[in-house]
Amino acid sequence: MNSSRLSKLSGALRHYRFIDYATQGYVLGMGLLVLVLHNDSVGFWPGLVAAHLLCVVLVHLLIRTHAARPPGRLLDILRHFYPVILYTALYRETGTLNQMLFSGYLDAFFMSLEERVFGMQPAVQFMERLPYLPVSELFYASYFSYYIMIVGIGAALYFRDKRQFFHYVSLASFSFYACFFIYILLPVIGPRVFFDSECAMKLAGGVRPANAILAYPAAVQAGLFFRIMKIIYRHFEASGAAVPSSHVVVAICTCYFSRIYLPRIHLAHFTLVVLLCLST
Repeated sequence: MNSSRLSKLSGALRHYRFIDYATQGYVLGMGLLVLVLHNDSVGFWPGLVAAHLLCVVLVHLLIRTHAARPPGRLLDILRHFYPVILYTALYRETGTLNQMLFSGYLDAFFMSLEERVFGMQPAVQFMERLPYLPVSELFYASYFSYYIMIVGIGAALYFRDKRQFFHYVSLASFSFYACFFIYILLPVIGPRVFFDSECAMKLAGGVRPANAILAYPAAVQAGLFFRIMKIIYRHFEASGAAVPSSHVVVAICTCYFSRIYLPRIHLAHFTLVVLLCLST
């Protein structure tokens, strides 16, 4: 590559930050992965590859447009928050791509591992010993707070200091992308297989949980946050995205940023993150 081409490339990427390289690299990398490894589990893979390329182009144009002129409020928010907007789509995509390398799910291995480490299935024991509405609502509300943490900490830092915001969104996004990539390599449904017969049916080779399929206690099912999370799982959950828990990884990440930049809310935030980890 001659110096003029290098100069043009450098000019095109002049306004990129770490988060832009990480996002563009992940999106492009997943597109190439689909192109090379797609099988019958990936429906309409040419459209998926094209969508990844289009995303790369649109993000690049967004960065260039934002840098080329004084941005309005909407363009500025979009420039800063576009990775957050992409999280849901990239997360959902893992459920489509996680059967390219494996046929089925790896829950049997992790069930066996938990049995060796704990001598039981923690999710089952937790539900059986605390089948009370106030307890379950506290945990489900804590689990739901994850969605508020991501946007809330981001918005607080965006209006406080743009440099702090870029620090936050860079680390949070990198954590997300690492989790998403692992979900594609190691598809695991998670503890829901003990309580959801549809999830249990997806396990490879007819493997079933060691315990019988259990029902959620009636008191638990009556809770508002239980019903909210049931809707989210039904319509937005990616099957096979349980190990590692992005809820735990990213919640801890947000807690780190409240500690260093938002100390007034850190203690309350830390307490909520601990409850979220237990609920997970």
